[in-house]
Amino acid sequence: MKTVTKRHWVLISLLCFLVGSLVDSSSPSSRLLSVTSKVGDRAVLPCSWKQRLESTPSSCHVQWATPADTVFEMNGKDRWEAEEFQGRVEVPEEKLGSGNCSLIISDVQIGDSGRYESFMVVDGVTATKTTKTKVFIQSVRLSVSDHKSLQSRGPGEDLVLDLYTRHSVRVVFQDRNSSEWSVLWMREDEDSERLQRHPVYQQLTMRKLKSSDDGIYKVLDQNGLAVSTVQLSVEETSTALKRQQLLEKQEATGLPDDAVKSSCSALLLFSVLLTSFQTIHLL
Repeated sequence: MKTVTKRHWVLISLLCFLVGSLVDSSSPSSRLLSVTSKVGDRAVLPCSWKQRLESTPSSCHVQWATPADTVFEMNGKDRWEAEEFQGRVEVPEEKLGSGNCSLIISDVQIGDSGRYESFMVVDGVTATKTTKTKVFIQSVRLSVSDHKSLQSRGPGEDLVLDLYTRHSVRVVFQDRNSSEWSVLWMREDEDSERLQRHPVYQQLTMRKLKSSDDGIYKVLDQNGLAVSTVQLSVEETSTALKRQQLLEKQEATGLPDDAVKSSCSALLLFSVLLTSFQTIHLL
């Protein structure tokens, strides 16, 4: 029988440690979840305290934090929000008691990207006093990206730029043949003949496009981060494309009068030729 050496024990201990780590990391409660969103949308960071707590806490005291600071905290009717998240974060109170401690972030921004961790604060009892203990629940990584699109318009048409969020403060433009960016619009600007902001929706309309409007448009937030990027082509092909689509629609719904007359003429000519051929064949 072989003797187990010290080296073998080290290898066995290391193997057990690795297996234990893999089992622990594969458990739902310790796995880092990923959530993706677009600027201006609504993101839900999932959380369920029933995965971590064996019994229902006497009070539902939930806390969400990033590695840098606390984002949101709620204990009964008392709530607290970080300044940059004011009016944008919530944990639905009616669902918290049943185990759902998910954080809802409205009007998400590029700067919201990062890692979030949720905790439940529960009562602990010692021999002399009652204490508060923070129990880790879930880690979630939020990734927020900007909107990108390619658009084509004809001269004289309008372009509607979506601002997506109230945090959009500026639109910059780069001509296709230039590397310089120029400020096209600021939120405090008054409407002009060509640039008009929608009174209700987060939209900016650029009217009566010219060939010189061909280029790249970026909507930026107060931190200079891109909310959206639109690459615009101003060319006659846009009008031609619309004309082609109109023709295809006419074909689908019925031929116009000129086309009907042309079809009848062609049919009549074919009938005459067919009759002539049959007559020659009989002779």
